[in-house]
Amino acid sequence: MSTGVAEAADQTRSTGRPSGGLLRLATCGSVDDGKSTLVGRLLYDTKSVLADQALAIEEVSRRRGQDSPDLALLTDGLRAEREQGITIDVAYRYFATPARRFILADTPGHVQYTRNMVTGASTADLAVILVDARNGVVAQTMRHGAIAALLRVPHIVLAVNKMDAVDFRESVFTGIVDEFGRRARELGITDVTAIPMSALTGDNVVEPSARMDWYGGETLLSHLEGVPLGAEPAGRPLRLPVQYVVRHPSGDRVERWLAGQLASGQLRVGDPVAVQPSGETSTVAGLTVLGKEADRVWAPQSVAVRLADDVDISRGDMLAAGPAPRVLRNITANLCHLHERPLRERQRVLLKHTTRTVPAVVERIDHRIDVTDARRLPCEDGLSVNDIGGVRIRTAEPLAVDDYRENRRTGSFLLIDPQDGATLAAGMIEAAER
Repeated sequence: MSTGVAEAADQTRSTGRPSGGLLRLATCGSVDDGKSTLVGRLLYDTKSVLADQALAIEEVSRRRGQDSPDLALLTDGLRAEREQGITIDVAYRYFATPARRFILADTPGHVQYTRNMVTGASTADLAVILVDARNGVVAQTMRHGAIAALLRVPHIVLAVNKMDAVDFRESVFTGIVDEFGRRARELGITDVTAIPMSALTGDNVVEPSARMDWYGGETLLSHLEGVPLGAEPAGRPLRLPVQYVVRHPSGDRVERWLAGQLASGQLRVGDPVAVQPSGETSTVAGLTVLGKEADRVWAPQSVAVRLADDVDISRGDMLAAGPAPRVLRNITANLCHLHERPLRERQRVLLKHTTRTVPAVVERIDHRIDVTDARRLPCEDGLSVNDIGGVRIRTAEPLAVDDYRENRRTGSFLLIDPQDGATLAAGMIEAAER
């Protein structure tokens, strides 16, 4: 055990949790690249599988006539997925090592489930894009690369899987890495780590491969344990969307407490804050977490805040400090359309941003993005399901927002059908006009 891992293990034993923080990752790629098998191997080899889960997998595998456990079943949780042998929905799994905690999203590879991949990658710090070594880089590989770039996923791992099927040849690996690297640069992706592996046999997943001695890099797990995390939400400017106003009798008066989950930043008693979008200011007079008083709170805690002044605040307002969010009614954004009904220009919608929902109109659909190479294409018939496009939206009321690249929570929104409440699209604010 290396010194770093030993120190992490010591801290884990003393505190009960790993020391390296929480890494959110998503696996994506084309159909049959082995995503679910890779996730299953990762869980199995890190001893993150419960005994009853292992027995269930063995039983299903035996019924199918397989000699060894099908590790893909550890993530294909839906019955329809197990019966068809494909991944349909996003499967989330939690596991931990002495060095770090992980939340993993195994996303579908089929084109018709691209919207599910967007869901899984929207909160990811790292995306593992799998490539079948036999097939090389295909259209779906670059589709997922483009979506990861659009969603501002900071780190990419190119997992060249099924190396056992090509006799572990270095030339196959380097050819795939060169092609992906060239096309990734066109998408603006700069942080790519390539790892040759075989999820079926476990080569370079958790343990180094003796059959690829030409590769001198890290295993997948080693890389996941050591990849640097970006700025924690608590280190960003304060953003607290107000979810509920609690009125609490106190002597001969009624105190108002503002309840919500901190999207980013920290708060201390005595800190100055601004209420957006009104712009009124006050200072923090009291804080509680889980009903207990606190001097300091930080994202992503759910908190209640009492201000020193009687400021007019309601659900959907936002407490902010530091660089102010933009207060606007015109939004330029990228949309991923999620519904079978097309989204068209001049369509009336509801826009849900954090805890605030307002009427809005899709004023323009400027273009559709070809997600295989990020080219902008004309869009005459609106956005269809799984399409990603650039739009301009006008809201009936002003919103306090950030650009998506600065703050994922306050830079994203949903479009909702005002007639039946269906979720139509997920949006990422690209630019905002005051």
